[in-house]
Amino acid sequence: MISTSHNTRQVKKINVELVKNTLKAIGTGTKASIAGSTGLSIATCGTILNELVQSGEVLETEYEESSGGRPARQYKFNADYAYVLCLLVKTESGAHSISYAIVNLMGEKVEEEVKSLPTIDRSQIDLIVGELVQRYDNIKAIGIGIPGVAHHGIIGICDVAALAGEPLGPWLEEKYSIDVIIENDMNLAVYGFYNLQDVEEDKTVAVVTFPNNHFPGAGFIVNGRMVTGHTHFAGEVSYLPFGMTREEQLAQWHDQEHFMTNAVQVLASIIAIMNPVSIAITGELTHPSMLEPLTEGCMKYIPKEHMPVLTIKNDIHHEYLTGIIALALESLTYRLQLVERR
Repeated sequence: MISTSHNTRQVKKINVELVKNTLKAIGTGTKASIAGSTGLSIATCGTILNELVQSGEVLETEYEESSGGRPARQYKFNADYAYVLCLLVKTESGAHSISYAIVNLMGEKVEEEVKSLPTIDRSQIDLIVGELVQRYDNIKAIGIGIPGVAHHGIIGICDVAALAGEPLGPWLEEKYSIDVIIENDMNLAVYGFYNLQDVEEDKTVAVVTFPNNHFPGAGFIVNGRMVTGHTHFAGEVSYLPFGMTREEQLAQWHDQEHFMTNAVQVLASIIAIMNPVSIAITGELTHPSMLEPLTEGCMKYIPKEHMPVLTIKNDIHHEYLTGIIALALESLTYRLQLVERR
């Protein structure tokens, strides 16, 4: 049985997030206007606002213009109270890079840069993190996207060989005392795609990448929620039963004829299992001219009424970055999901 005090703490956290999100949306507001928007009492809003002003998360601004009575104090969300650091680890056609962005609590970029590197390992990531944490003392969370699998911050399979098996998340958390999130690049890309669409209802979408010199991967959003699986292995589509060794499979991805056959198998498998409304296809091995043959290939197996919209988009940096920013910012908020039973 959940204690009353536990329930009270949960309700308090939910109300605090409600007030903060309302201020984010309206810009500035008084206790009365925030109470009207949230449905909370003016007294509850006042208590929460006083605590947030004391912590620095909310700023007091000028008084509201008087309409005859006593003017009311206005409040504004302090977007620069905390920052998050987002890093994207990439390896494409033999080129290695780490993109980073510092963003405030509204998701606005404070600083952004791409560093091209001869190699990528833990020390390279630590060098960037250390420099930025020293420069911005209000970084409260670090989000890292990798072309691989990470579970509880420990990296498993990874296209960057030096990071495979690396307990990067726990190591960085211990060194800097900052929460670290490490997520697969395709999971972040599909999360970015989904957030940028600003959909009004929960949908199921997928992103599939066919990179040069590496195995394909995918990311899924099902009914509005990211699917990572029990050990964050979901989306490792190169482990589908292709009936060949991994060495043979890797070679076939770089052969045009075999590429189309195998890509159709991957896409048709995703459609049959996930039934997405759309699939975005990316990666250096893809080209817009492939859209029609890929669609026709899938329709040999998938009935027309169940076919998703396929698109080919070679540059998904914006979506990738949007995904890691959203995930990192969410890590700083208190979230209680209410799931409707059907």
